Amino acid sequence: MEIGNKIKRLRLQLNLSQAELADRCELTKGYISQLENDLTSPSISTLMDILSALGTDLAEFFKKDDDTRVVFSESDFIEKHENGMKLKWIIPNAQKNEMEPVLVELLSGASTSLDFPHEGEEFGFVLEGKICIELGKNKYACKKGEAFYYTADKSHAIHNSGNGTAKFLWISTPPNF
Repeated sequence: MEIGNKIKRLRLQLNLSQAELADRCELTKGYISQLENDLTSPSISTLMDILSALGTDLAEFFKKDDDTRVVFSESDFIEKHENGMKLKWIIPNAQKNEMEPVLVELLSGASTSLDFPHEGEEFGFVLEGKICIELGKNKYACKKGEAFYYTADKSHAIHNSGNGTAKFLWISTPPNF
């Protein structure tokens, strides 16, 4: 790791000159210059002083950059077909996350499996068609452009209540698909 380069970036983000940073740390401008050019290495104590003057600490400074993937394309999706239903996991390995988004298509008359009560919440947005949400003993109609939301503490299933294919985004937390 190039400590000097990282210190320089932090200094420049704060619009500080080398002299201003040096003054804040009771160091010389020459020392800051040598440090930023990786010509010298600071002691832990000196590095802590510099980082404090830059508004950060050792843990934050040495933390690895987050390389978590943010954008996924259709080539990443995982698809499963069964009994008139197509499930498309649009975030691979989402079961390890806090929530799990799935794109669901139901042919006319098709239904999801009955899901037994469990912890968590479920949200959906209907993209095409009409669906019926069965939640315990109640049924709720939901059509294109409408959303649904419920806690999953009752048995639940979703049925296509229209003539064509119904398509909806279904997000559950915690993941359970």
